[in-house]
This record gives sequence, structure tokens and C-alpha cells, in this order.
Amino acid sequence: MNFELTKGKLIGLIGANGIGKSTLLRTLNKSQKSLSGNIIINNQQLNTIPTLTLATQLSVVLTETISDTNLTVLEIVTLGRQPYTNWIGSLTQEDKEKVSYALKVVNIENLAAKKCFELSDGQLQKVMLARALAQDTDIIILDEPTTHLDLYHKVYILKLLQRLAKETQKTILFSTHEINVALSLCDELIVMKKEHTHFGTPKDLVEINAFDSLFPNDLVEFNSSTNSFSIK
Repeated sequence: MNFELTKGKLIGLIGANGIGKSTLLRTLNKSQKSLSGNIIINNQQLNTIPTLTLATQLSVVLTETISDTNLTVLEIVTLGRQPYTNWIGSLTQEDKEKVSYALKVVNIENLAAKKCFELSDGQLQKVMLARALAQDTDIIILDEPTTHLDLYHKVYILKLLQRLAKETQKTILFSTHEINVALSLCDELIVMKKEHTHFGTPKDLVEINAFDSLFPNDLVEFNSSTNSFSIK
């Protein structure tokens, strides 16, 4: 597979279960060694970038549980500033402003004092997104960020990511099973299939029939006239 992600773009990663989406994301964030090939971030080979330096360039939101649920929302989001603080972890005024901005933009200011064990799964997902925003990196990688959310909040989060990519010129890559929503909101898509991986704009991918064999066609099919999947 070959692709290039640029600033100000929202990129969706889609494919069937087990195709390797999470493996790809773990490889891109250096939590898993690459099997082959080269990964270059800001003109530097990924495997040569020190971990602390990488944490100022790339932030990650994985489908993971928070180990210390006794922390408050504010404390979790503040951890996003860890790559920038000194050895005693003291916060500057800029750090505090970044945290406040993250809480506000994800609309969880009212949850700041709550303990994480008091939150729903959907609220926790927003907290992890806010932590990544507080980290203020050029690149944000998210593994299924809309898991556990209802339809409204799925669209809310993805619309928020779309707006952030445009307004902050961040590069935002996320995996998702919400393919119809991704087709509507993403600037570009990575479509992983067994035989080939496609990369391009939704319009270009529709024109080359990249979605036709994404899933077995006995139950669902892609309609190129509506740019969406439907049940047979």
C-alpha cells in the first residue's frame, strides 16, 4: 500500500473486520514494528524519531479502557500536555489554555470535575479525544472513535474532526465502520481489501469501483448513484 497524508485533511480508513486496520494504525504510531516498507513523518523516517519527539508530532486515540478511572476528566485531558512539561510536570499558562480549549471544543467542560468511573463509554471516548487535542500535534490517529456512541454523537464526533482538520490544518486519520458517514465527510479514504488497498477522494474511489468488493455481496451492496451501502 502507498499513500500520502497532508495537512488539513480528514482521512477515513475502512475495510472489513480483520483486514488489518488496527495493525496499520499501530504501525503508524510506532507501537508496533512495521513488517516492511517505509513510514516518513515530516520528512523523517518514523523509526529514527525519539518517542518524546514523536509525541509532539503525533497523538493517538485507541479503543482502550482507562486504567486509572479514579482520575478526573480534567486530569486525563491534562495528561495530553505531558510531552511538553518539565520533569516535575508543572503546567505553563499555555498548557492550561490548550487543556481548556480541548474541553471546550469537544463540549465536555461540564464533565471536568467528574471521575472517569462516573462516565458512560461515549463520554469516555470524548475525553480521550480531548486529551489528543490537548496534546496539540500535527497528526491525530484514532481507532474507531465513534464506538459506543449513538447515531447523533457518531456524526457529531466525525463532523467535529472534519472541522478541526480544516480550522487547525491538522492531519486526522481514523478507522471506522461508519462507511456511509465517512463517504460524506472525509476528504480522502484508505480502502483496505485483501487483494489491494485503494487511496483517494471518495469521488475518485467511487469512479474506480473501489467499494464493490469490500464486503460479500450476498447481504449488502454499494450503490454508486447514492454513494452508500444498502441492505439487499
